[in-house]
Amino acid sequence: MSESVEELREKMAFVESLLQFPSTGTLLGTLLLLLVLYLLSSGSKSQKGGKEPPGPKPLPLVGNLLTLDLKRPFDTFFELSKTYGNIFQVFLGPKQTVVLVGYKTVKEALVNHAEEFGDRDTRAGYRTVKHEHGIIFSNGENWKEMRRFTLSNLRDLGMGKRGSEEKIIEEIQYLKGEFDKFEGKPFDTTQPVNYAVSNVISSIVYGSRFEYTDPQFTEMVDRANETVHVAGSTSIMLYNVVPWLGPFIKNKKTILNNTLKSRQHMKKLINGLQDTLNPHDSRGFVDSFLIRKQNDEKSGKKDSYFHQDNLMVTLSNLFVAGTDTTGTTLRWGLMLMAKYPHIQDGVQEEIDRVIGGRQPVVEDRKKLPYTDAVIHETQRLANIVPLSLPHITTCDVTFNGYFIKKGTTVIPLLTSVLKDPSEWEKPNTFYPEHFLDEKGQFVKRDAFMPFSAGRRVCLGESLARMELFLFFTSLLQSYRFTTPPGVSGDDLDLKGVVESH
Repeated sequence: MSESVEELREKMAFVESLLQFPSTGTLLGTLLLLLVLYLLSSGSKSQKGGKEPPGPKPLPLVGNLLTLDLKRPFDTFFELSKTYGNIFQVFLGPKQTVVLVGYKTVKEALVNHAEEFGDRDTRAGYRTVKHEHGIIFSNGENWKEMRRFTLSNLRDLGMGKRGSEEKIIEEIQYLKGEFDKFEGKPFDTTQPVNYAVSNVISSIVYGSRFEYTDPQFTEMVDRANETVHVAGSTSIMLYNVVPWLGPFIKNKKTILNNTLKSRQHMKKLINGLQDTLNPHDSRGFVDSFLIRKQNDEKSGKKDSYFHQDNLMVTLSNLFVAGTDTTGTTLRWGLMLMAKYPHIQDGVQEEIDRVIGGRQPVVEDRKKLPYTDAVIHETQRLANIVPLSLPHITTCDVTFNGYFIKKGTTVIPLLTSVLKDPSEWEKPNTFYPEHFLDEKGQFVKRDAFMPFSAGRRVCLGESLARMELFLFFTSLLQSYRFTTPPGVSGDDLDLKGVVESH
């Protein structure tokens, strides 16, 4: 995979453009910068203890960074697997990273070796905003306690059950009201869909929904979505690889500012709930947490995990994870219906035949196999978390013949699972028949893992599945989705990229 000097120069210029450095205008200037960073870093050290995974030879300063398409690194990893196999290593700067490719390999690691691959890699970008607390980026006893408590309480509050269904159906009416305001004229569905999905999780955690005209609510949702997109940007990727770049990366400042503003808003909401707290009547997750915190304080329990930081970060985790992923997937579904009108015809025919004009409910899912297949295929092709979130090995482990030392970053490449050519007939095509048998009945697929798997599987999976079904069927029942005037279905791009800003 040789590259010309000009290609290297272009990549260096791209990296430089992500940072707030005065432009040197020369390749030499950038190389000198990287040399300084390299001298500050510990460098890459060879493993001892067994045969390490194969991989491309790293450069002394930047590892394999120049090999990657920084806008679509998951595609580069997938291509590298064709040369080095389903388990290989790359160096992102000085940091060794093991990439797992394909359904069987990823499942073997996350499910059958859950303990060894079960911790989260808390990189610099996550530590910046106290992510050692909460659920998504914490480890050890804190993670176990917060995940156990959160999952138990969300279930008690009806997550994935009848209680959630009623909240979702109520929110659907508000969303349809927003759509109706446009009177059939072209509009961007992003904000109304995000507000609707955010209100579902808000009603569960805070005990009430918000009006779409509430500026504090809309700003909170918009900040959360911006933070997710910025956290996945190439500049933050570089910051995670070389933390010393932090002061020069504007996206780090964006994350910090958004986090500070969100925490101020959450604190105001929490204080309001604290003032009206009834220990015998929990209105939502925040109440349950505050009651537990209060009980621990009364009993004099030391080293309690129920404190302000854990509450704030857990709320942020729930709000961000419960908004961006579901909202983005739903919008993918609507776009795919506009791109493939014949598939939209099939969905609407099935809904009209089975449900008619009444409100769809979760029980209808089993009677709508084609619609269910379309939703699943949307999740598969949308592939909205292609790299998953990074894991880290908890101990030295020999995995499929390769030695991986403790503390190694591991990327379970979810895109390679959802598009594994040995598991899917048409991996790169929108093909709902992936989830239908010869009789047109819905079939589950083992390689359908959009929520990841193992210890770190998304705890909101049941809620997300319910939301996607109810929102999608309700919207398709009431509206026809088309491309804007002058835009054809062929113009709709199905390739997602990592934001470069």
